Amino acid sequence: MRTSRAIGVACPLLTQAWNVPVDRVMMRQAALDRVVARLAAGTLAASVLAAAPCRAQDLEPRAYAASPAGAFFLVAGLSRSTGEVLTDPTLPVKNIDATIYGVPLAAGYTFGLFGRLALITTAIPASYAEVSGEVGEEARSITRTGLVDMRTKFSVNLTGNPAVGARAFIVSPRKVIIGTSLTVVAPTGQYKDTQLINLGAHRWAFKPELGVSVPKGHWDFDGYAGVWLFTANDDFYPGGRRRSQDAVVAIQGHTSYTFRPRLWVAIDATWYHGGSARIDGADPTGELNNSRIGATLSLPLAKSQSLKVAYSSGLAVRTGSNFRTLSVGWQWLKLTK
Repeated sequence: MRTSRAIGVACPLLTQAWNVPVDRVMMRQAALDRVVARLAAGTLAASVLAAAPCRAQDLEPRAYAASPAGAFFLVAGLSRSTGEVLTDPTLPVKNIDATIYGVPLAAGYTFGLFGRLALITTAIPASYAEVSGEVGEEARSITRTGLVDMRTKFSVNLTGNPAVGARAFIVSPRKVIIGTSLTVVAPTGQYKDTQLINLGAHRWAFKPELGVSVPKGHWDFDGYAGVWLFTANDDFYPGGRRRSQDAVVAIQGHTSYTFRPRLWVAIDATWYHGGSARIDGADPTGELNNSRIGATLSLPLAKSQSLKVAYSSGLAVRTGSNFRTLSVGWQWLKLTK
């Protein structure tokens, strides 16, 4: 970060218009570039069918990284998941073998809220799925194509990141950030009560979360703790049955290293527990108690564009969700202030 080479590509207008020292601009440009990562990480996760509807398996590096107010984002991506992939791993399907393709489209915007930085993002994923497995003693195979449940996330950085425009943000020091968020998953995905496996869940899901981001030179250390809460599905297979599900606790940890603006790599891990399901008040299914590990690479493409590649797989699996996912996402950023 001590060379001036990247400035001509990443932020020439900043150095010319504001006469900020080159090394400081590069440092703050790197932080600004992480704004794009905030949106893309969650968006790519939303594109994976295995993460819908509860999305307890999310891996979102730098979700609470420092950002300027007035940043607008667009993200498009493609993901491929293979293995024991299901929209809900507590469903009574055994010996699952699936290949799932996800195509997410998303947008986001940062703004000030009572002097603190806030971010809102919305993702609308589509998916194509080929799934085979056993329901009882019967082997079945299906294909599904359509929309997955829409996902909206609202987050606020409570400390360490006041809401300022790009000019003030560029010269501000990096600090420890504590943030909170609420993710809402709406039942907009494809669903039929005559099908056991659907792209949508036909219920609402909510995830309040608390996160911390600790910058240390080229390094960033992130940790989040949240809980997924679900409404009941009152039209569950084969129709007219009520399916409820317990809460799922989800914890994430990430360690990332920045080589230069928008070029960084992260090691990601998550653990989630709970989620026992009941149909018409009967005995609950087995609960989830699983963990996943992955890696994320962010690559610069142009002044306002970057590419993100992420891979993850099951680390310790107790119930379902033993799958592998490769995701690629394109990101575009525009500062409006």
